[in-house]
Amino acid sequence: MILKDRVAIVTGAGSGIGQAGAAIMAREGAYVVVIDRSRDAGEATVETIVTKGGRAEALAIDVMDDDALSDGIADVLHRHGGIDILHNHAGAQVAGTLEDVDVAGFDRSWGLNVRAHFMAARLVMPSMKAAGRGVIVNTSSSSGVLYDREMIAYTTTKHAVIAMTRQMAGDYAKYGVRVNALCPGWVDTPFNEPFIKQMGGRGAIEAYIREKVPLGRWASVDEIAESILFLVSDRSSYMTGQILVVDGGETVV
Repeated sequence: MILKDRVAIVTGAGSGIGQAGAAIMAREGAYVVVIDRSRDAGEATVETIVTKGGRAEALAIDVMDDDALSDGIADVLHRHGGIDILHNHAGAQVAGTLEDVDVAGFDRSWGLNVRAHFMAARLVMPSMKAAGRGVIVNTSSSSGVLYDREMIAYTTTKHAVIAMTRQMAGDYAKYGVRVNALCPGWVDTPFNEPFIKQMGGRGAIEAYIREKVPLGRWASVDEIAESILFLVSDRSSYMTGQILVVDGGETVV
């Protein structure tokens, strides 16, 4: 078990990639704190982990609530003595062009996709510095490295995550803390519903993926989870400030 007895926090872990990432960390020996705004979803993730012999707990927190996030992380630190891994995954996809996007939606996208990552990292960093080690993974997207049609809020925030990741990595490497970004491509989860609707339905998005993605298919959440495991474990021990794109080759064409 390559994460034996490490304490990990995963935000947005009630479904999709976040859930799969939490599960693979638990499988490899980590104690996983599952954060999701839905208590039921978080507890369902924990139940799945525990059923398979892992260890986890659920915290129902809206990561855009600074006080709730601060209290939750402080409680984890008090009970466990430290946090070894933070995977900032909670996010939202808001569609629209410059003229069409709802301004409130743009603000929400920034708050969830960027600011909440910033706050969670800020809250765990003192304990990681004190320990002389720690790993933070911020979820960006393939949309953080390329153009994404009529998705100005999403692409802006996901590009910002990459810049923030590199800045964190440069500032905190001297303390033994590594910070990297994960950029998934097309993963078949409900998260993509806004883009699927914008594209004209399931058939249209399937055709788009067959044409634009060299591997010609969606990724599974389990494939993305393997990449998460690499980033949070010692398998990537000499890697910081980097962007891991897992997109079936879309960004190379």
